[in-house]
Amino acid sequence: MDTQRCAWCGNDPLYVEYHDTEWGVPVYEDAKLFEFLVLETFQAGLSWITVLKKRENFRKALDNFNYKKIAKYNETKFEELIQNAGIIRNKLKIKATISNAIAFMEVQKEFGSFSNYIWKFTNQKTIKNTWKNLSEVPATTELSESISKDLKKRGFKFVGSTVMYAHMQAIGMVNDHIEECFRYKEV
Repeated sequence: MDTQRCAWCGNDPLYVEYHDTEWGVPVYEDAKLFEFLVLETFQAGLSWITVLKKRENFRKALDNFNYKKIAKYNETKFEELIQNAGIIRNKLKIKATISNAIAFMEVQKEFGSFSNYIWKFTNQKTIKNTWKNLSEVPATTELSESISKDLKKRGFKFVGSTVMYAHMQAIGMVNDHIEECFRYKEV
């Protein structure tokens, strides 16, 4: 019997691995939350597989997603990133990554951790949805809209409602595996 998976991951080994091991698993470590925020930012307007394929390049280019280092990036580092063919070379997204690192640390100061902040929106619990098929899964929700607005007020960029809903899915704030998927009950 074949393993049932969410249809969106198809047969690409990288996508299947991501689906089977990461997507929807609750993340509470700030470093990992920042990594996903960066990746979601770069994904805006592109396909997730494009970002996944460049993930290791991003890891190298962005000092292992170290927000403390990224917050201190200067014009020289910015120019280096713009020239890096291994990543998505979007000037606005690169600038947003730097300013988001600064805003991320401000949130940490206020809430003790970014995890405390982001998970307060769901009372520290995963919202378990009950989707029968992919077409039922929304691109945004009222909650993703609220989070987006709050982050924007705090100076974050490229954190629209769709990006934030994808982030919520990735970090396990919502379980959007379809019910037939073997990961649905596991996460």
